[in-house]
Formats: sequence, C-alpha cells, structure tokens
Amino acid sequence: MEIQGYYMPADLFYEEHHFWVKVEGDILVMGMDDFAQQMAGEVVYVQLPFEGKKLTFGKKFAKLESGKWVGKVFAPVNGKLLESNEKLEMDPTIINQDCYGSGWMYKIKPNDIGEVDNLIHGAEEIEKWLVADIEKYKQE
Repeated sequence: MEIQGYYMPADLFYEEHHFWVKVEGDILVMGMDDFAQQMAGEVVYVQLPFEGKKLTFGKKFAKLESGKWVGKVFAPVNGKLLESNEKLEMDPTIINQDCYGSGWMYKIKPNDIGEVDNLIHGAEEIEKWLVADIEKYKQE
C-alpha cells in the first residue's frame, strides 16, 4: 500500500525504527523500509555481523550509513542471526533500488516466532504509525 509517497507492503511486520520483517516458515527476513531508505538517501555501507550472533529484542546489532547519516539496526525479536546479505557488502545501494526484495539485509532465527506479533502490522496500524512519523520528521 502507498502512504503519502511511501510504499509499505501491508503483509509485512515493521520495527519502530523502520525495518521490515517478513515471516518465511520459521525464519524472519529483515530489511530497511521505503520510508527509511528514502529519508537516508543513497546507502553507502551496511554492517554484516557474524552469523550466529545472538540478538536481543530492541538492542542494536548492526549499523548502516548513507551520505546523510549513520543509523543503527535494532533486533526486531530475540533470536540469532542466520545470514547477512553479502551482496550488500559490494553494493549497498541495492537497498535503495529494491528494499523489499534483493535489498534484504538479514535472516533471523527467532527464539519464539510469535514475537513478530509485537511488531507493527496490519494496514490500519501501519498507516497510523507511518503518518505519525512523517509528521514528526517534517518538524525536525
């Protein structure tokens, strides 16, 4: 669905810092959402932590940089990092070109798959959250 010029698929879950999560069986795929990648501008660096890294919900586990800022990546659930998208090491702008597809960032094995229900999801909730953030960032 499109919200004020940002494409936000309604079937995904969103972490409050603008990373999306997709459930694929018992694995979660994570990436930067359209709002974040547009705000950031061209992504120039993505940290690819080691596989097996323990993740704690809400704690920073990686960072990324654009020409405009350095951002932190927070764990959307408790679990461990299974895989990082190594293509981003050579070309992080893939995130800008296809943030919901080939620009995925991480695959995570959650301790409890049910934790995704604590993330922002459902068309109404996503729209309410994004519109509030659009307004917040306009004022900054």
